[in-house]
Amino acid sequence: MKRLKWGILSTANIGQEQVIPAIMRSENGTVEAIASRGKKAISVAERLEIPKAYTSYEELLKDPNIDAVYIPLPNGLHKQWVIEAAKHGKHVLCEKPAALNYNELKEMIDACKEHSVRFMEAFMYQFHPQHELVKEIIASGRIGDVSFMRASFSFVLDDDSNIRLDSDLGGGSL
Repeated sequence: MKRLKWGILSTANIGQEQVIPAIMRSENGTVEAIASRGKKAISVAERLEIPKAYTSYEELLKDPNIDAVYIPLPNGLHKQWVIEAAKHGKHVLCEKPAALNYNELKEMIDACKEHSVRFMEAFMYQFHPQHELVKEIIASGRIGDVSFMRASFSFVLDDDSNIRLDSDLGGGSL
């Protein structure tokens, strides 16, 4: 089985703490490079034992050894870097929300289709086994006819300096 060679566009905490370790534990992926808009990628690469560090996103996208990129950049930068990654023939896993609006998302999807690369939003619960269990319970009739279902995804953000709250970068509640 071929292992997918990943590049990470950003030194964001979610990448360092969750996604990079998950890729490294997987049987079908390996993290080959990380990039930042400065020298931070160098120290992160050393600490996480990532073979290559780039001081610009463009450099990483030009690396012919990279098959796919994970993009945990601020929301307002997703469109630009998804499209750039597609132009460089890289498959894309983009942190949520993938886009700020429908038109941005359509441009991103169109670019990925045009360059024959796969595009996916990094919504971690999409493939969780609990969904199959819920389907089985509903299909069995054990709980009667389901007429209404509600779900939500949220988290507490009490740090006013968190980049996710910067409206200039597409941050905020919605």
